[in-house]
Amino acid sequence: MRRIEKTFAGRREKGGAALVAYLTAGDPSLDETQELVLTAERAGADIVEIGVPFSDPTADGPILQAAFQRALGRGVTLASIIDMVARLRTRTDIPVVLFGYYNPIFRMGDERFAAAAAAAGADGVLVVDLPHEEAAVLRHQTDRAGMDFISLVTPTTPDERLRTIAEKASGFLYYVSITGVTGTAKPDLPSVERDVARVRRSSRLPVAVGFGISDPAQASRVSRFADAVVVGSAIARLIEEHGRGEGLHETLAAYLRSLKEAIAPSTRVLSRPGD
Repeated sequence: MRRIEKTFAGRREKGGAALVAYLTAGDPSLDETQELVLTAERAGADIVEIGVPFSDPTADGPILQAAFQRALGRGVTLASIIDMVARLRTRTDIPVVLFGYYNPIFRMGDERFAAAAAAAGADGVLVVDLPHEEAAVLRHQTDRAGMDFISLVTPTTPDERLRTIAEKASGFLYYVSITGVTGTAKPDLPSVERDVARVRRSSRLPVAVGFGISDPAQASRVSRFADAVVVGSAIARLIEEHGRGEGLHETLAAYLRSLKEAIAPSTRVLSRPGD
């Protein structure tokens, strides 16, 4: 059983939703990113998404754009991030998803990327700007390497296309809770709940909800109908505010613990297709 699948299976047994923490690789440094992953794990994160900085992040708002620029300014590359994942993997077994844009992967080469990322210990990849219709080549390589290919679905994804995406997806489905870029709006949670139910009719994969989730109240509500809650921009904001300060890890841990408590098993009621 792959790490992502095992994590969701364990979470189903224990109850409650999984907590997915997104960290921009290289902000404030690659060495510090490793330490932040370990802090996130100790604070209750079940999965980490490692954001690959890119110069033209069309799906990301100003907070993550600034994090990308800080990391790129320090010379962070996809290759150096994969090397960091390999070092991280000697210290933790937490599932790692590489989250980013296709251009850096294209420049490295699909086959080389998939082989290197899998060898380093990455469990999955999510490519924001690679449409399902154009993902076959990369998907072939990640399948060969044993990595999960995480797919995005949105409020505007038609049912027929949703079914097509779900047929090829693995690991989990990532539901984008707003029609816009990260960190710029709060989701309409009743609409998100209805749409997650629509996604469940097309797939039995776990459904994670992200883009716009930032506080315990939102996380608690989402955990009642989703399998995982994803938090990213709020973490990047904490890093921007605290940088390399001594309080960064304590602040991050306290924030993630507040989210973890909010998505405790007692708050959560799920229904699935066929139930």
